[in-house]
Amino acid sequence: MMNEALRAKLANKETAYGLWVTSEAPAVTEVAALLDLDWICIDMEHGYLDYKAIAGHLSAAAGSKLSVFVRPPSQDLEPIKRALDLGAHGIILPLVDTVDEINAAYQHFYYPPLGRRGIGGERNVKWGLDLENYVTQANKELMFVPMIETITSYENLDQILAVPGIETVFLGPGDMSASLGYVGEWEGPGVADINLDILARATAHGISSGIVARNTDEAIVRRDQGFGMVSLGSDIGLIIRQVRMMAEQLGKNTIGHRWF
Repeated sequence: MMNEALRAKLANKETAYGLWVTSEAPAVTEVAALLDLDWICIDMEHGYLDYKAIAGHLSAAAGSKLSVFVRPPSQDLEPIKRALDLGAHGIILPLVDTVDEINAAYQHFYYPPLGRRGIGGERNVKWGLDLENYVTQANKELMFVPMIETITSYENLDQILAVPGIETVFLGPGDMSASLGYVGEWEGPGVADINLDILARATAHGISSGIVARNTDEAIVRRDQGFGMVSLGSDIGLIIRQVRMMAEQLGKNTIGHRWF
């Protein structure tokens, strides 16, 4: 079953650790599975990843317990449908503001009668060899995760949390900060309190929350705060973090900073 291991952790109030994937190299996903991470998110919203890269990552995760999400570049039919047809286990939908946007995306995400997703013979159904099993199970096994990352979505939070089918929401502190006028800040003034308020209100609805941690200390804080899904960072960001630490310990100056 898709997302079985992840759902079990969330149901048991355990923290599920993940990785944000921005590189096309499928070895990243293979290593994430070997390291027993719980989930990854392949990011199409930013960067240059295409559907061929997504297929490579999904192939690398095959046979593992790893949940593979895709963050599409928009809320439109085409990227949601194609990511799912490639075999993604769920969608992390960016920049959700309203219930109407969720309901519109649901139409692309779910098969009838919940939506109007079309049936094809692609990777998700093993080229038609597993079509009946997939299409009868997909509506209950796939995970739809809206991102709460604007002040408008925060203002509409109670309505969003009441939408049937929402099991997890994912927070975006950087974009939340930008929507409040603090562009380029990870947690601008007041955003830390907003994060905890979203977490508390989601928990009251029986919904888990996810967030990105920028370092180990922050991951511990997010775990202890009760976030169900915690990203340890991005693949490239983790390389930068490790190389910078080693280089600085060796006396070499490095430049710049990266969010995660």
